Amino acid sequence: MKIICLGNFPPRQCGIATFTENLVNAILHAANIHSLSVEIEVIAMNDGNKTYPYPEIVKKTIRERVMGDYIQMSEYINNSGADIFLLQHEYGIFGGESGILLLALLRRIKIPVVTTLHTVLQKPSFHQLEVMKKITSYSTQIVVMNGLAIRFLTDVYNVPVEKISRIEHGVPDFEECKNSLLPKPKEWENRKVMLTFGLIGRSKGIEVALKALPAIVSKHPELLYVVLGKTHPNIVSYAGEEYRDFLYNLVTELGLEKNVQFINEYVSELELMSHLKNADIYVTPYLNKAQITSGTLSYAVSGGCAVISTPYWHAEELLADGRGHLFDFGNHKQLSGIVNQLLDNSELLLQQQQKAYSYGKSISWPIIGKLYLNLFDASAFQKKLESKQNPIGLPIKYPDFDISHLKRLSDDTGLLQHARTSIPYYKAGYSLDDNARAIIVCLAAWHNSKEKVYLDLLDNYLAYTTYMQQKDGSFKNYMTFDRIIIDDTSDDAFGRVFWALGYLIRYAPVNSVFQLGHELFEHSLPHLESLSYARGYANCIFGLYHYVKRFPDQEKFLKLLQVLSDHLCDKFNQHKRENWSWFEDKLTYDNGLLPAALFKAFEISGNEKYLDIANESMAFLESKCFKEEWLSLIGNQKWLLMDQDYKMFAQQPVDAMAMVLLYESALEATGKPEYIDKLLLSFDWFYGKNDLDVPLFDTETKGCNDGIEDFNINRNQGAESNIAYLLSWLVAEPFFR
Repeated sequence: MKIICLGNFPPRQCGIATFTENLVNAILHAANIHSLSVEIEVIAMNDGNKTYPYPEIVKKTIRERVMGDYIQMSEYINNSGADIFLLQHEYGIFGGESGILLLALLRRIKIPVVTTLHTVLQKPSFHQLEVMKKITSYSTQIVVMNGLAIRFLTDVYNVPVEKISRIEHGVPDFEECKNSLLPKPKEWENRKVMLTFGLIGRSKGIEVALKALPAIVSKHPELLYVVLGKTHPNIVSYAGEEYRDFLYNLVTELGLEKNVQFINEYVSELELMSHLKNADIYVTPYLNKAQITSGTLSYAVSGGCAVISTPYWHAEELLADGRGHLFDFGNHKQLSGIVNQLLDNSELLLQQQQKAYSYGKSISWPIIGKLYLNLFDASAFQKKLESKQNPIGLPIKYPDFDISHLKRLSDDTGLLQHARTSIPYYKAGYSLDDNARAIIVCLAAWHNSKEKVYLDLLDNYLAYTTYMQQKDGSFKNYMTFDRIIIDDTSDDAFGRVFWALGYLIRYAPVNSVFQLGHELFEHSLPHLESLSYARGYANCIFGLYHYVKRFPDQEKFLKLLQVLSDHLCDKFNQHKRENWSWFEDKLTYDNGLLPAALFKAFEISGNEKYLDIANESMAFLESKCFKEEWLSLIGNQKWLLMDQDYKMFAQQPVDAMAMVLLYESALEATGKPEYIDKLLLSFDWFYGKNDLDVPLFDTETKGCNDGIEDFNINRNQGAESNIAYLLSWLVAEPFFR
């Protein structure tokens, strides 16, 4: 069996690195004991631009913030002949928000994945939740070290319980190593030693232990409290040694210089074992209950210390059944009372130490290594079953249509343009683009359900549209929250409102609304002559398409549709080059609408020229947006210029909507059913079938996030994004599987 393990690895100094090394050695040791043929190689995570002199077992490295490294490494793993991919997961060691870049690797792995979770959060953020849900979905088996983590995974992350295994944090076999342990340090001789070790930071609560010392040393002046470990490197990078200096000052303030020793070192495994064996009491005064795993606590128990801890999750489980003592968070008086009780009663102290040491034997690394080997066999078998039963993966379960966030962004004036997270951002005011497209959403939703709420919103959006039309029939786009109109107009804004008005004329729910829409539409017609940009043509073609669908005998409008379609075709022919079949010299935004408009024109006119250019331009767009098995949109950081590179990010929901509308238009124009799959694939972009593998739709707010950035999802939920999602839902819903 060949195993590839991904995690941090020494000489990088952190708990995950130590755990990964110990686990790899434990698996190899267990395999040797049981005469099993096992080969392991390690892929190590590098933080920032740092590199490390890794041992030979580390064959490859990944730079945490480089997505390309994750993708390349998935190819390496798939071609390596490995049977199992063993992942050590902690949020802080992978790149992007909450380690989101890791998903670029996991989604491409073709062998069974066994994931050890070092943290399982009860109340995750949006990114933490979505990243963990993806990790668990890609994992054949998940290992946790605490029973409570199983409940969190099932209740919070909807992980099937049969996918989860509890294997405790391994610890050294002290019996096996007892002859190699180092002698007690001279300064510890003839003293009772209380120890805390690990990477230091404020969450460790060491000041609580220091405050407990005066009440202890007044009765037991021989006590020495040893704080072993360096400050966490991430803390040093932004705060230096501020916390350690605070602790030094507190020792001086409390007059404890003779009773406290700081060992500012990252010690070896042998040194750590020796210190634990030479200590009498171990204390973890952590300040936060939400710690599901503590390697330091496990080591302390196995070393035979009398362990005292605050009741964080792992401590509550590990110290149950009399294996240790718990004291309340921040309660130094309670801590000093427990320590004095143990020091006053040497028999009680010895019993406590023996009970902890005995339990430690049951979770030694050789035992843990064999449990992992057993799991690998089960995982490989399960993966074979999954590949036979469900080779293409589970379909997305689409949520119900919900306008909660649309209503949140709406007021008596109209639809507000932007949001800060899900909260309306009044300073940005209103735009005609958003209100016009919201008219289409409300009309389509009303025709689906006939619910009055859609007509109430429609009235507001139409009122705003009416107010923004000028005497000459043109439209202003922006208005501030205090109702000051900004002198701004564009082909885009005009085209979008013209489209909405054409849609309104076709689907008006009552005659009065139809009449107003018709008046606005007719009044705007002269401005069709001033259009000059491809998207202006495309949006207005949509408006004329819907008008002609309502009034198919209106030759004037059929002619206008043909004129605009010819202009769009001219744009295509002007810019077409070898390997470039597009309407402009760049791919920018709303790209799918351009070929979609020509499909609409072909449906009305039957002119094969429109169909030919629609097909050719669609194929060109697909060659850029479907290089993977999911929709990968042109990013707005840097658009795709002819013969130049472009940026994958930032991707926006309005561009996914344009692709949904493209395939709807192609389907209606040609009747070819293959466009249904492409339509749904484009719609699935909102639910995580995208380049970050994380959904844009927010199940809590029922809104749509504003886009996909390099390392995270843009958590603002503005009007354009929400409309893009809602309109895409309405278009895709008839085809939901």
